[in-house]
Amino acid sequence: MSVQPPLKATGIGFSYGQRPVLHDIDLEAETGEAIGIVGPNGSGKTTLLRIVGGTLTPGQGDVYVRGERLPSLRPRDRARLVAMVQQSPAVPPGFSALEVVLMGRNPYLGLLQWEGQRDMDVCQEVMELTETWEYAARPVSTLSGGELQRVFIARALAQQTPVLILDEPTSHLDISYQTSVMDMIERIRRKTRITVLAAMHDLSLAAQYCSRIVALHQGTIVASGEPSEVLTVDVVSRVFGAPVSVIEHPIHKTPVILPLGQVANGRERVG
Repeated sequence: MSVQPPLKATGIGFSYGQRPVLHDIDLEAETGEAIGIVGPNGSGKTTLLRIVGGTLTPGQGDVYVRGERLPSLRPRDRARLVAMVQQSPAVPPGFSALEVVLMGRNPYLGLLQWEGQRDMDVCQEVMELTETWEYAARPVSTLSGGELQRVFIARALAQQTPVLILDEPTSHLDISYQTSVMDMIERIRRKTRITVLAAMHDLSLAAQYCSRIVALHQGTIVASGEPSEVLTVDVVSRVFGAPVSVIEHPIHKTPVILPLGQVANGRERVG
């Protein structure tokens, strides 16, 4: 019997009204793989994540998670297969961090059913993984941006899905929280073998933490492969329409992308 991949999208197309956004997207992910989706604003990254996450129905094509056709499933059944952390999740007023994470158990609860000990155990486990258990009782309104992002990731992990989708997980975070959040996601991925699909704005960060990079341009995949294969001067310049230099990270040996502006320190760049 063949083993179904955790995630498979075939022939995905989508339009907002008369404006095409995605064209003939094919994407397959393996167990435990970390895929970074990169591209300029308007390239279709968030739309693709919403389709793969089951919150948006594709105009063409299909999405399968462990062999299940995602668009045909009930919301609670989809939520047992795919968890998604949006770019700017709504912060529930008056809730503690633990109460927010417990929301991730809703797909496993019946109508008017309260959380049981199993649900509490799962939430404690994922909050310990995300290092949020220490402020489980704190109102989420008192948390910093980095702490809040960890809570939302814990809520997604509480769904116990084979696929985790992250839309710009480090946006609005300072540099210390960017690396700590990505370190945490990487440790969890290695420990649990969850498949991670993340839209990334920082190309150098994507190169460091993702095993595969998929570059989107005008709604199509123009490159897919290891970071060193995709994040080249040619591909990045063509996709983003800006001159760049690419060097090797001195420690991680991954690509580091440097934008080449026309002016630096008051001097015009020549050549």
